Amino acid sequence: MNLGRFGLRRANRRRRKADEASFVMPPLDWRRLAGAGAALTLVAGLAWWLTDALDQPVRKIVVTGNFQRVAAVEVEQVLRNTLAGGFLSANLGELRSAVESLTWVDRARLQRRWPDTLAVEVIEQQVAARWGEDSVVNTRGELFVSGLALMPAELPRLNGPEGSEGLVAQRYLAIQERLGHQGLRLKTLTLDERGAWEMELTNGVLVRLGRNQVDQRTERFIRVASQVIAGRAAEVSHVDMRYSNGFSIGWRNGAGAAVVTQAEDPDTDA
Repeated sequence: MNLGRFGLRRANRRRRKADEASFVMPPLDWRRLAGAGAALTLVAGLAWWLTDALDQPVRKIVVTGNFQRVAAVEVEQVLRNTLAGGFLSANLGELRSAVESLTWVDRARLQRRWPDTLAVEVIEQQVAARWGEDSVVNTRGELFVSGLALMPAELPRLNGPEGSEGLVAQRYLAIQERLGHQGLRLKTLTLDERGAWEMELTNGVLVRLGRNQVDQRTERFIRVASQVIAGRAAEVSHVDMRYSNGFSIGWRNGAGAAVVTQAEDPDTDA
């Protein structure tokens, strides 16, 4: 029994030695490895040399866009002040950010044009309305500039609590699109601290929408009330839409309010 175990151990040792012999690494060809390394170094060096040789200074900047409030010369100056490196090494992302930091610039697209030109297309902010006294919001409802000394006179005015710019702007855009089909335009749209909405048309009519069912009340005004006051806007002081199934009209001559298809008193908290 012991001899059997001894023979088994010897057989295992011979098998391990045979396995080790079968996995011996072949000798390395150092000359071939050295040659491959030299070739890689040469390729990298040539690539660096070629890039350096082609990375010529930017000699021309081409600025395009439909400009109303942005000056092309202003964009070019910002690019030249920000530009670091040559035609190939210039960081287009950094240059784009510099252009988009200009107040009236919404987006910018930059391209390299061989051999020494940078081309930039500027897309201006699309102004939706003024916000408060001296600010404006774009068509995404973003407040993008404040402290304007000269405000475009044609812009409608939006008002609301701080942080409500997007909500008010989006409602303005939705309402104005519908009003336009009736030949009407908004002059102001206001959201007060209580959450109640009120709009004034360019014809001087004030429309009270309240806090609840604002979309439905707006639709009722556009579809029904605007037709009732059509041709008599100069006589109307306000239209109160804060009713469950109708509206009331206030007249400038003090004749009192005319309630149309209404069974209940208005809810002033609505």
